Amino acid sequence: MKLSVLDLVPVFAPADPGYALEQAVILAQAAERMGYARYWVAEHHDKHGLACTSPEVLLAHIGARTNRIRIGSGALLLPHYKPMKVAEAFRMLAALYPDRVDLGIGRAPGGSAHASIALSGNFLENVRQLPHSLKALMEFLDNGFEMEGQLVTARPVPAIAPQVWMLGTNKKSADFAAQFGTGYVFGQFMSDLDPKEVLCAYREAFKLRCHTEQPKVIAAVHVVCAETEIEALALAAEGIAWMASAESEEQKERMLAQERKMFVGTPAAVKDQLDEFSEKYEVDEFLVMTHIRNYDSRRKSYELLAKIL
Repeated sequence: MKLSVLDLVPVFAPADPGYALEQAVILAQAAERMGYARYWVAEHHDKHGLACTSPEVLLAHIGARTNRIRIGSGALLLPHYKPMKVAEAFRMLAALYPDRVDLGIGRAPGGSAHASIALSGNFLENVRQLPHSLKALMEFLDNGFEMEGQLVTARPVPAIAPQVWMLGTNKKSADFAAQFGTGYVFGQFMSDLDPKEVLCAYREAFKLRCHTEQPKVIAAVHVVCAETEIEALALAAEGIAWMASAESEEQKERMLAQERKMFVGTPAAVKDQLDEFSEKYEVDEFLVMTHIRNYDSRRKSYELLAKIL
């Protein structure tokens, strides 16, 4: 079983954003020492308490301060951007850090309606155009994009291309992943759907459309580990309450509902839960988000999980 890290880069008072970003580097370095396969950062905009608005900038910084761990976006929100610019940014990262870069793509706005409008205009129209954006992005990454019959190349061209993953919580995202031959990250901690239903749809469609590679699946899960169950439950409740405090009433209810989907407990208990999930849904890699309102305790949770797995 592989373990990877998903970092929302939280800003816990009295820390400021600069301190939170440095904690992201420390977590990535610790994850590398612990044997985690990947370190990914999420993209959010005008979100109180979250510091990462530009994954590619933070990943460039973290890549320079780590040596082996794969670095990636979880996710870069493609509806906000032109495909060529995304391809250029992640090809630049792949040239700087060969065979270490993942491009995880998402469809969410990552912020409020007003923030989305300020960033990229009509977000709903951008989402409607997503199939065209994904097609163009994959063509850029495959050196096959043409404009008016003229080949256009996203440079620099790295020796090893970034791995591409689609992130999502439903069949729509799974279908995109299958259609374009990417890996799929199922956001278990955010989804109301049965994982088997979504993952089966991805695998079946992938086999029909793609002939050169096998489907690849990662489950994104929310994990809190501590030495005792009581401590783990307390840390999990505190983290969820902090995340919900910055949301609207509707989003707050959804956030609190996520608590039921969490993997919480001692390392042995969490291992059993992940083993059961892995066997049931045929998933051999977990992208672990740990939201604990203390940087040291959060890092300790990752450490406990890595030791037992």
